[in-house]
Amino acid sequence: MYDFIIIGGGTSGLSAAMYASRLGMKTLTLVEVPGGLITTTHLVENWPGTKSISGPDLGMALYEHAQASGAEIKNEKVKKLEKTDKGFKAITASGEYEGKTMLISTGTEHRKLGVPGEKEFENRGVSYCALCDGGFFKEKVVCVVGGGDSATKEALFLSEHASKVYLIVRKDILRAEPVNAERLAKNDKIEVLYKTQIEEITGTNKVEKVKFRDGEGKFSGQEIDMNGVFMAIGHIAQTELAKDLGVELNEKGEIKINRKAETNVPGVYSAGDCADTEFKQAITGSAEAVTASYFAFHFVDTEAKF
Repeated sequence: MYDFIIIGGGTSGLSAAMYASRLGMKTLTLVEVPGGLITTTHLVENWPGTKSISGPDLGMALYEHAQASGAEIKNEKVKKLEKTDKGFKAITASGEYEGKTMLISTGTEHRKLGVPGEKEFENRGVSYCALCDGGFFKEKVVCVVGGGDSATKEALFLSEHASKVYLIVRKDILRAEPVNAERLAKNDKIEVLYKTQIEEITGTNKVEKVKFRDGEGKFSGQEIDMNGVFMAIGHIAQTELAKDLGVELNEKGEIKINRKAETNVPGVYSAGDCADTEFKQAITGSAEAVTASYFAFHFVDTEAKF
């Protein structure tokens, strides 16, 4: 029987593992992707105390810190969660693990655009990770779909490889952090296409062309040659497991939590991108997870009667 079981090995889950272990809790972290989604980020420049670090390096640093603190980490995908007489159970293909308290920090998955050709050409020119696949597009023409800071950073990274990068923005404004907007404006390889939407992605065995909808954009109703299409249009919370325990979700499918990272189910906590916090950053998810660890420790120490 564990004091604390953490579902998820991203920024939030690993921060919780480190902190719970330091509190002396018998803690198990079940990890599907070590380091989580942050490992697909090219550069992280808003992690306090570190001016610039790659996403993979930050994920590995958190993983190693958790281990050094005594955290037990198993690389297993959780298939189901259950309530028990003594707490909660996490079921994987390899075994069943019981805990007095639980943290759900399962993060998000990439949102899909849903246009013809997207699914057909996934991993054949359609990608959701510039850091993962950018190197395959040296001196090629690519586009990034999205109007936020993440899309801007993807375009900046791809410009280091591709000969031309189009940034496809549905609205007439780009929501990027000032420092990244400035970098974008100075980059001759990147062209921003405002009021533009993709209608279809076409090709034979790989992406060859992108057709744009008839509207106000520069290539309205036209088709242009394209080697790669990178999606950066947000994420969907992975909260299916939370439903097993009767955890309350909001209209977006995110887990509702309070200032203590508590859910509506006593002993169950949540943190990171799968929770309903409006401002989602690596550092805010880490803070939520540390908060959850502290209150899980308090729950086990003073409230759980097993």
